[in-house]
Amino acid sequence: MILPPLHDQKIVVRKNGPYLVYGRVQLVRRTQVVSEYGEPLTWQTVEVYPVREVYALCRCGKSCKKPFCDGTHAKVGFDGTETADVRPTAERQQVYPGSTGVVVKMDQALCTNAGFCGTRHCAIGELVAQTHDTAVRSLVIAMIERCPAGALTYAMAPGEPDIEPDLPCQVAVTTEITDQGPIDGPLWVMGGIPVERADKQPLETRNRVTLCSCGLSKTKPLCDGSHRPPGPMRP
Repeated sequence: MILPPLHDQKIVVRKNGPYLVYGRVQLVRRTQVVSEYGEPLTWQTVEVYPVREVYALCRCGKSCKKPFCDGTHAKVGFDGTETADVRPTAERQQVYPGSTGVVVKMDQALCTNAGFCGTRHCAIGELVAQTHDTAVRSLVIAMIERCPAGALTYAMAPGEPDIEPDLPCQVAVTTEITDQGPIDGPLWVMGGIPVERADKQPLETRNRVTLCSCGLSKTKPLCDGSHRPPGPMRP
């Protein structure tokens, strides 16, 4: 879903530096809620930061004042070269075959492997083939709407526009729950806040965007899941 730019709010990527957030964008912290088996189920807001007119968020992952930038990127020689695919997501999306009553689309270039698209028993690719069952269809839609990156989207019929969850205009510092314990996740930009690259070119404005906050992503400024420790893929 492509949203119109907001006039007052935007995020600017500084060359080899932080994200500058303009326009009194609310900053919160959200953490994953997981099952007893570690399966991500939903998100919970656990902290709301005081509203600021402008603030700088760490992009290198080394700040001692995270989530805010403290200038460490200059000391460590952070290379923030941006390599994300700038084509519209509609040009990259693939439709999952076999769905009934819902059209499920995937843009692999945006995936951060956050783990909401499956359980220990079944991944969304298998569930899509069972969406003739209303209960399964509802589960698939819920999984898609909790995907922070918007890599997964859905429409109710071919040719219809994607349906997006109603998200507030805010940035969330995320915490993910792993087998090794809680870890810092990406910055989750919600509600169609425009993001401008360091070369002054805009990224596609979307309802859900995940920005790298560890400095390790190979698709900067977007998150690609590189913040997670090595191990098996999420459900």
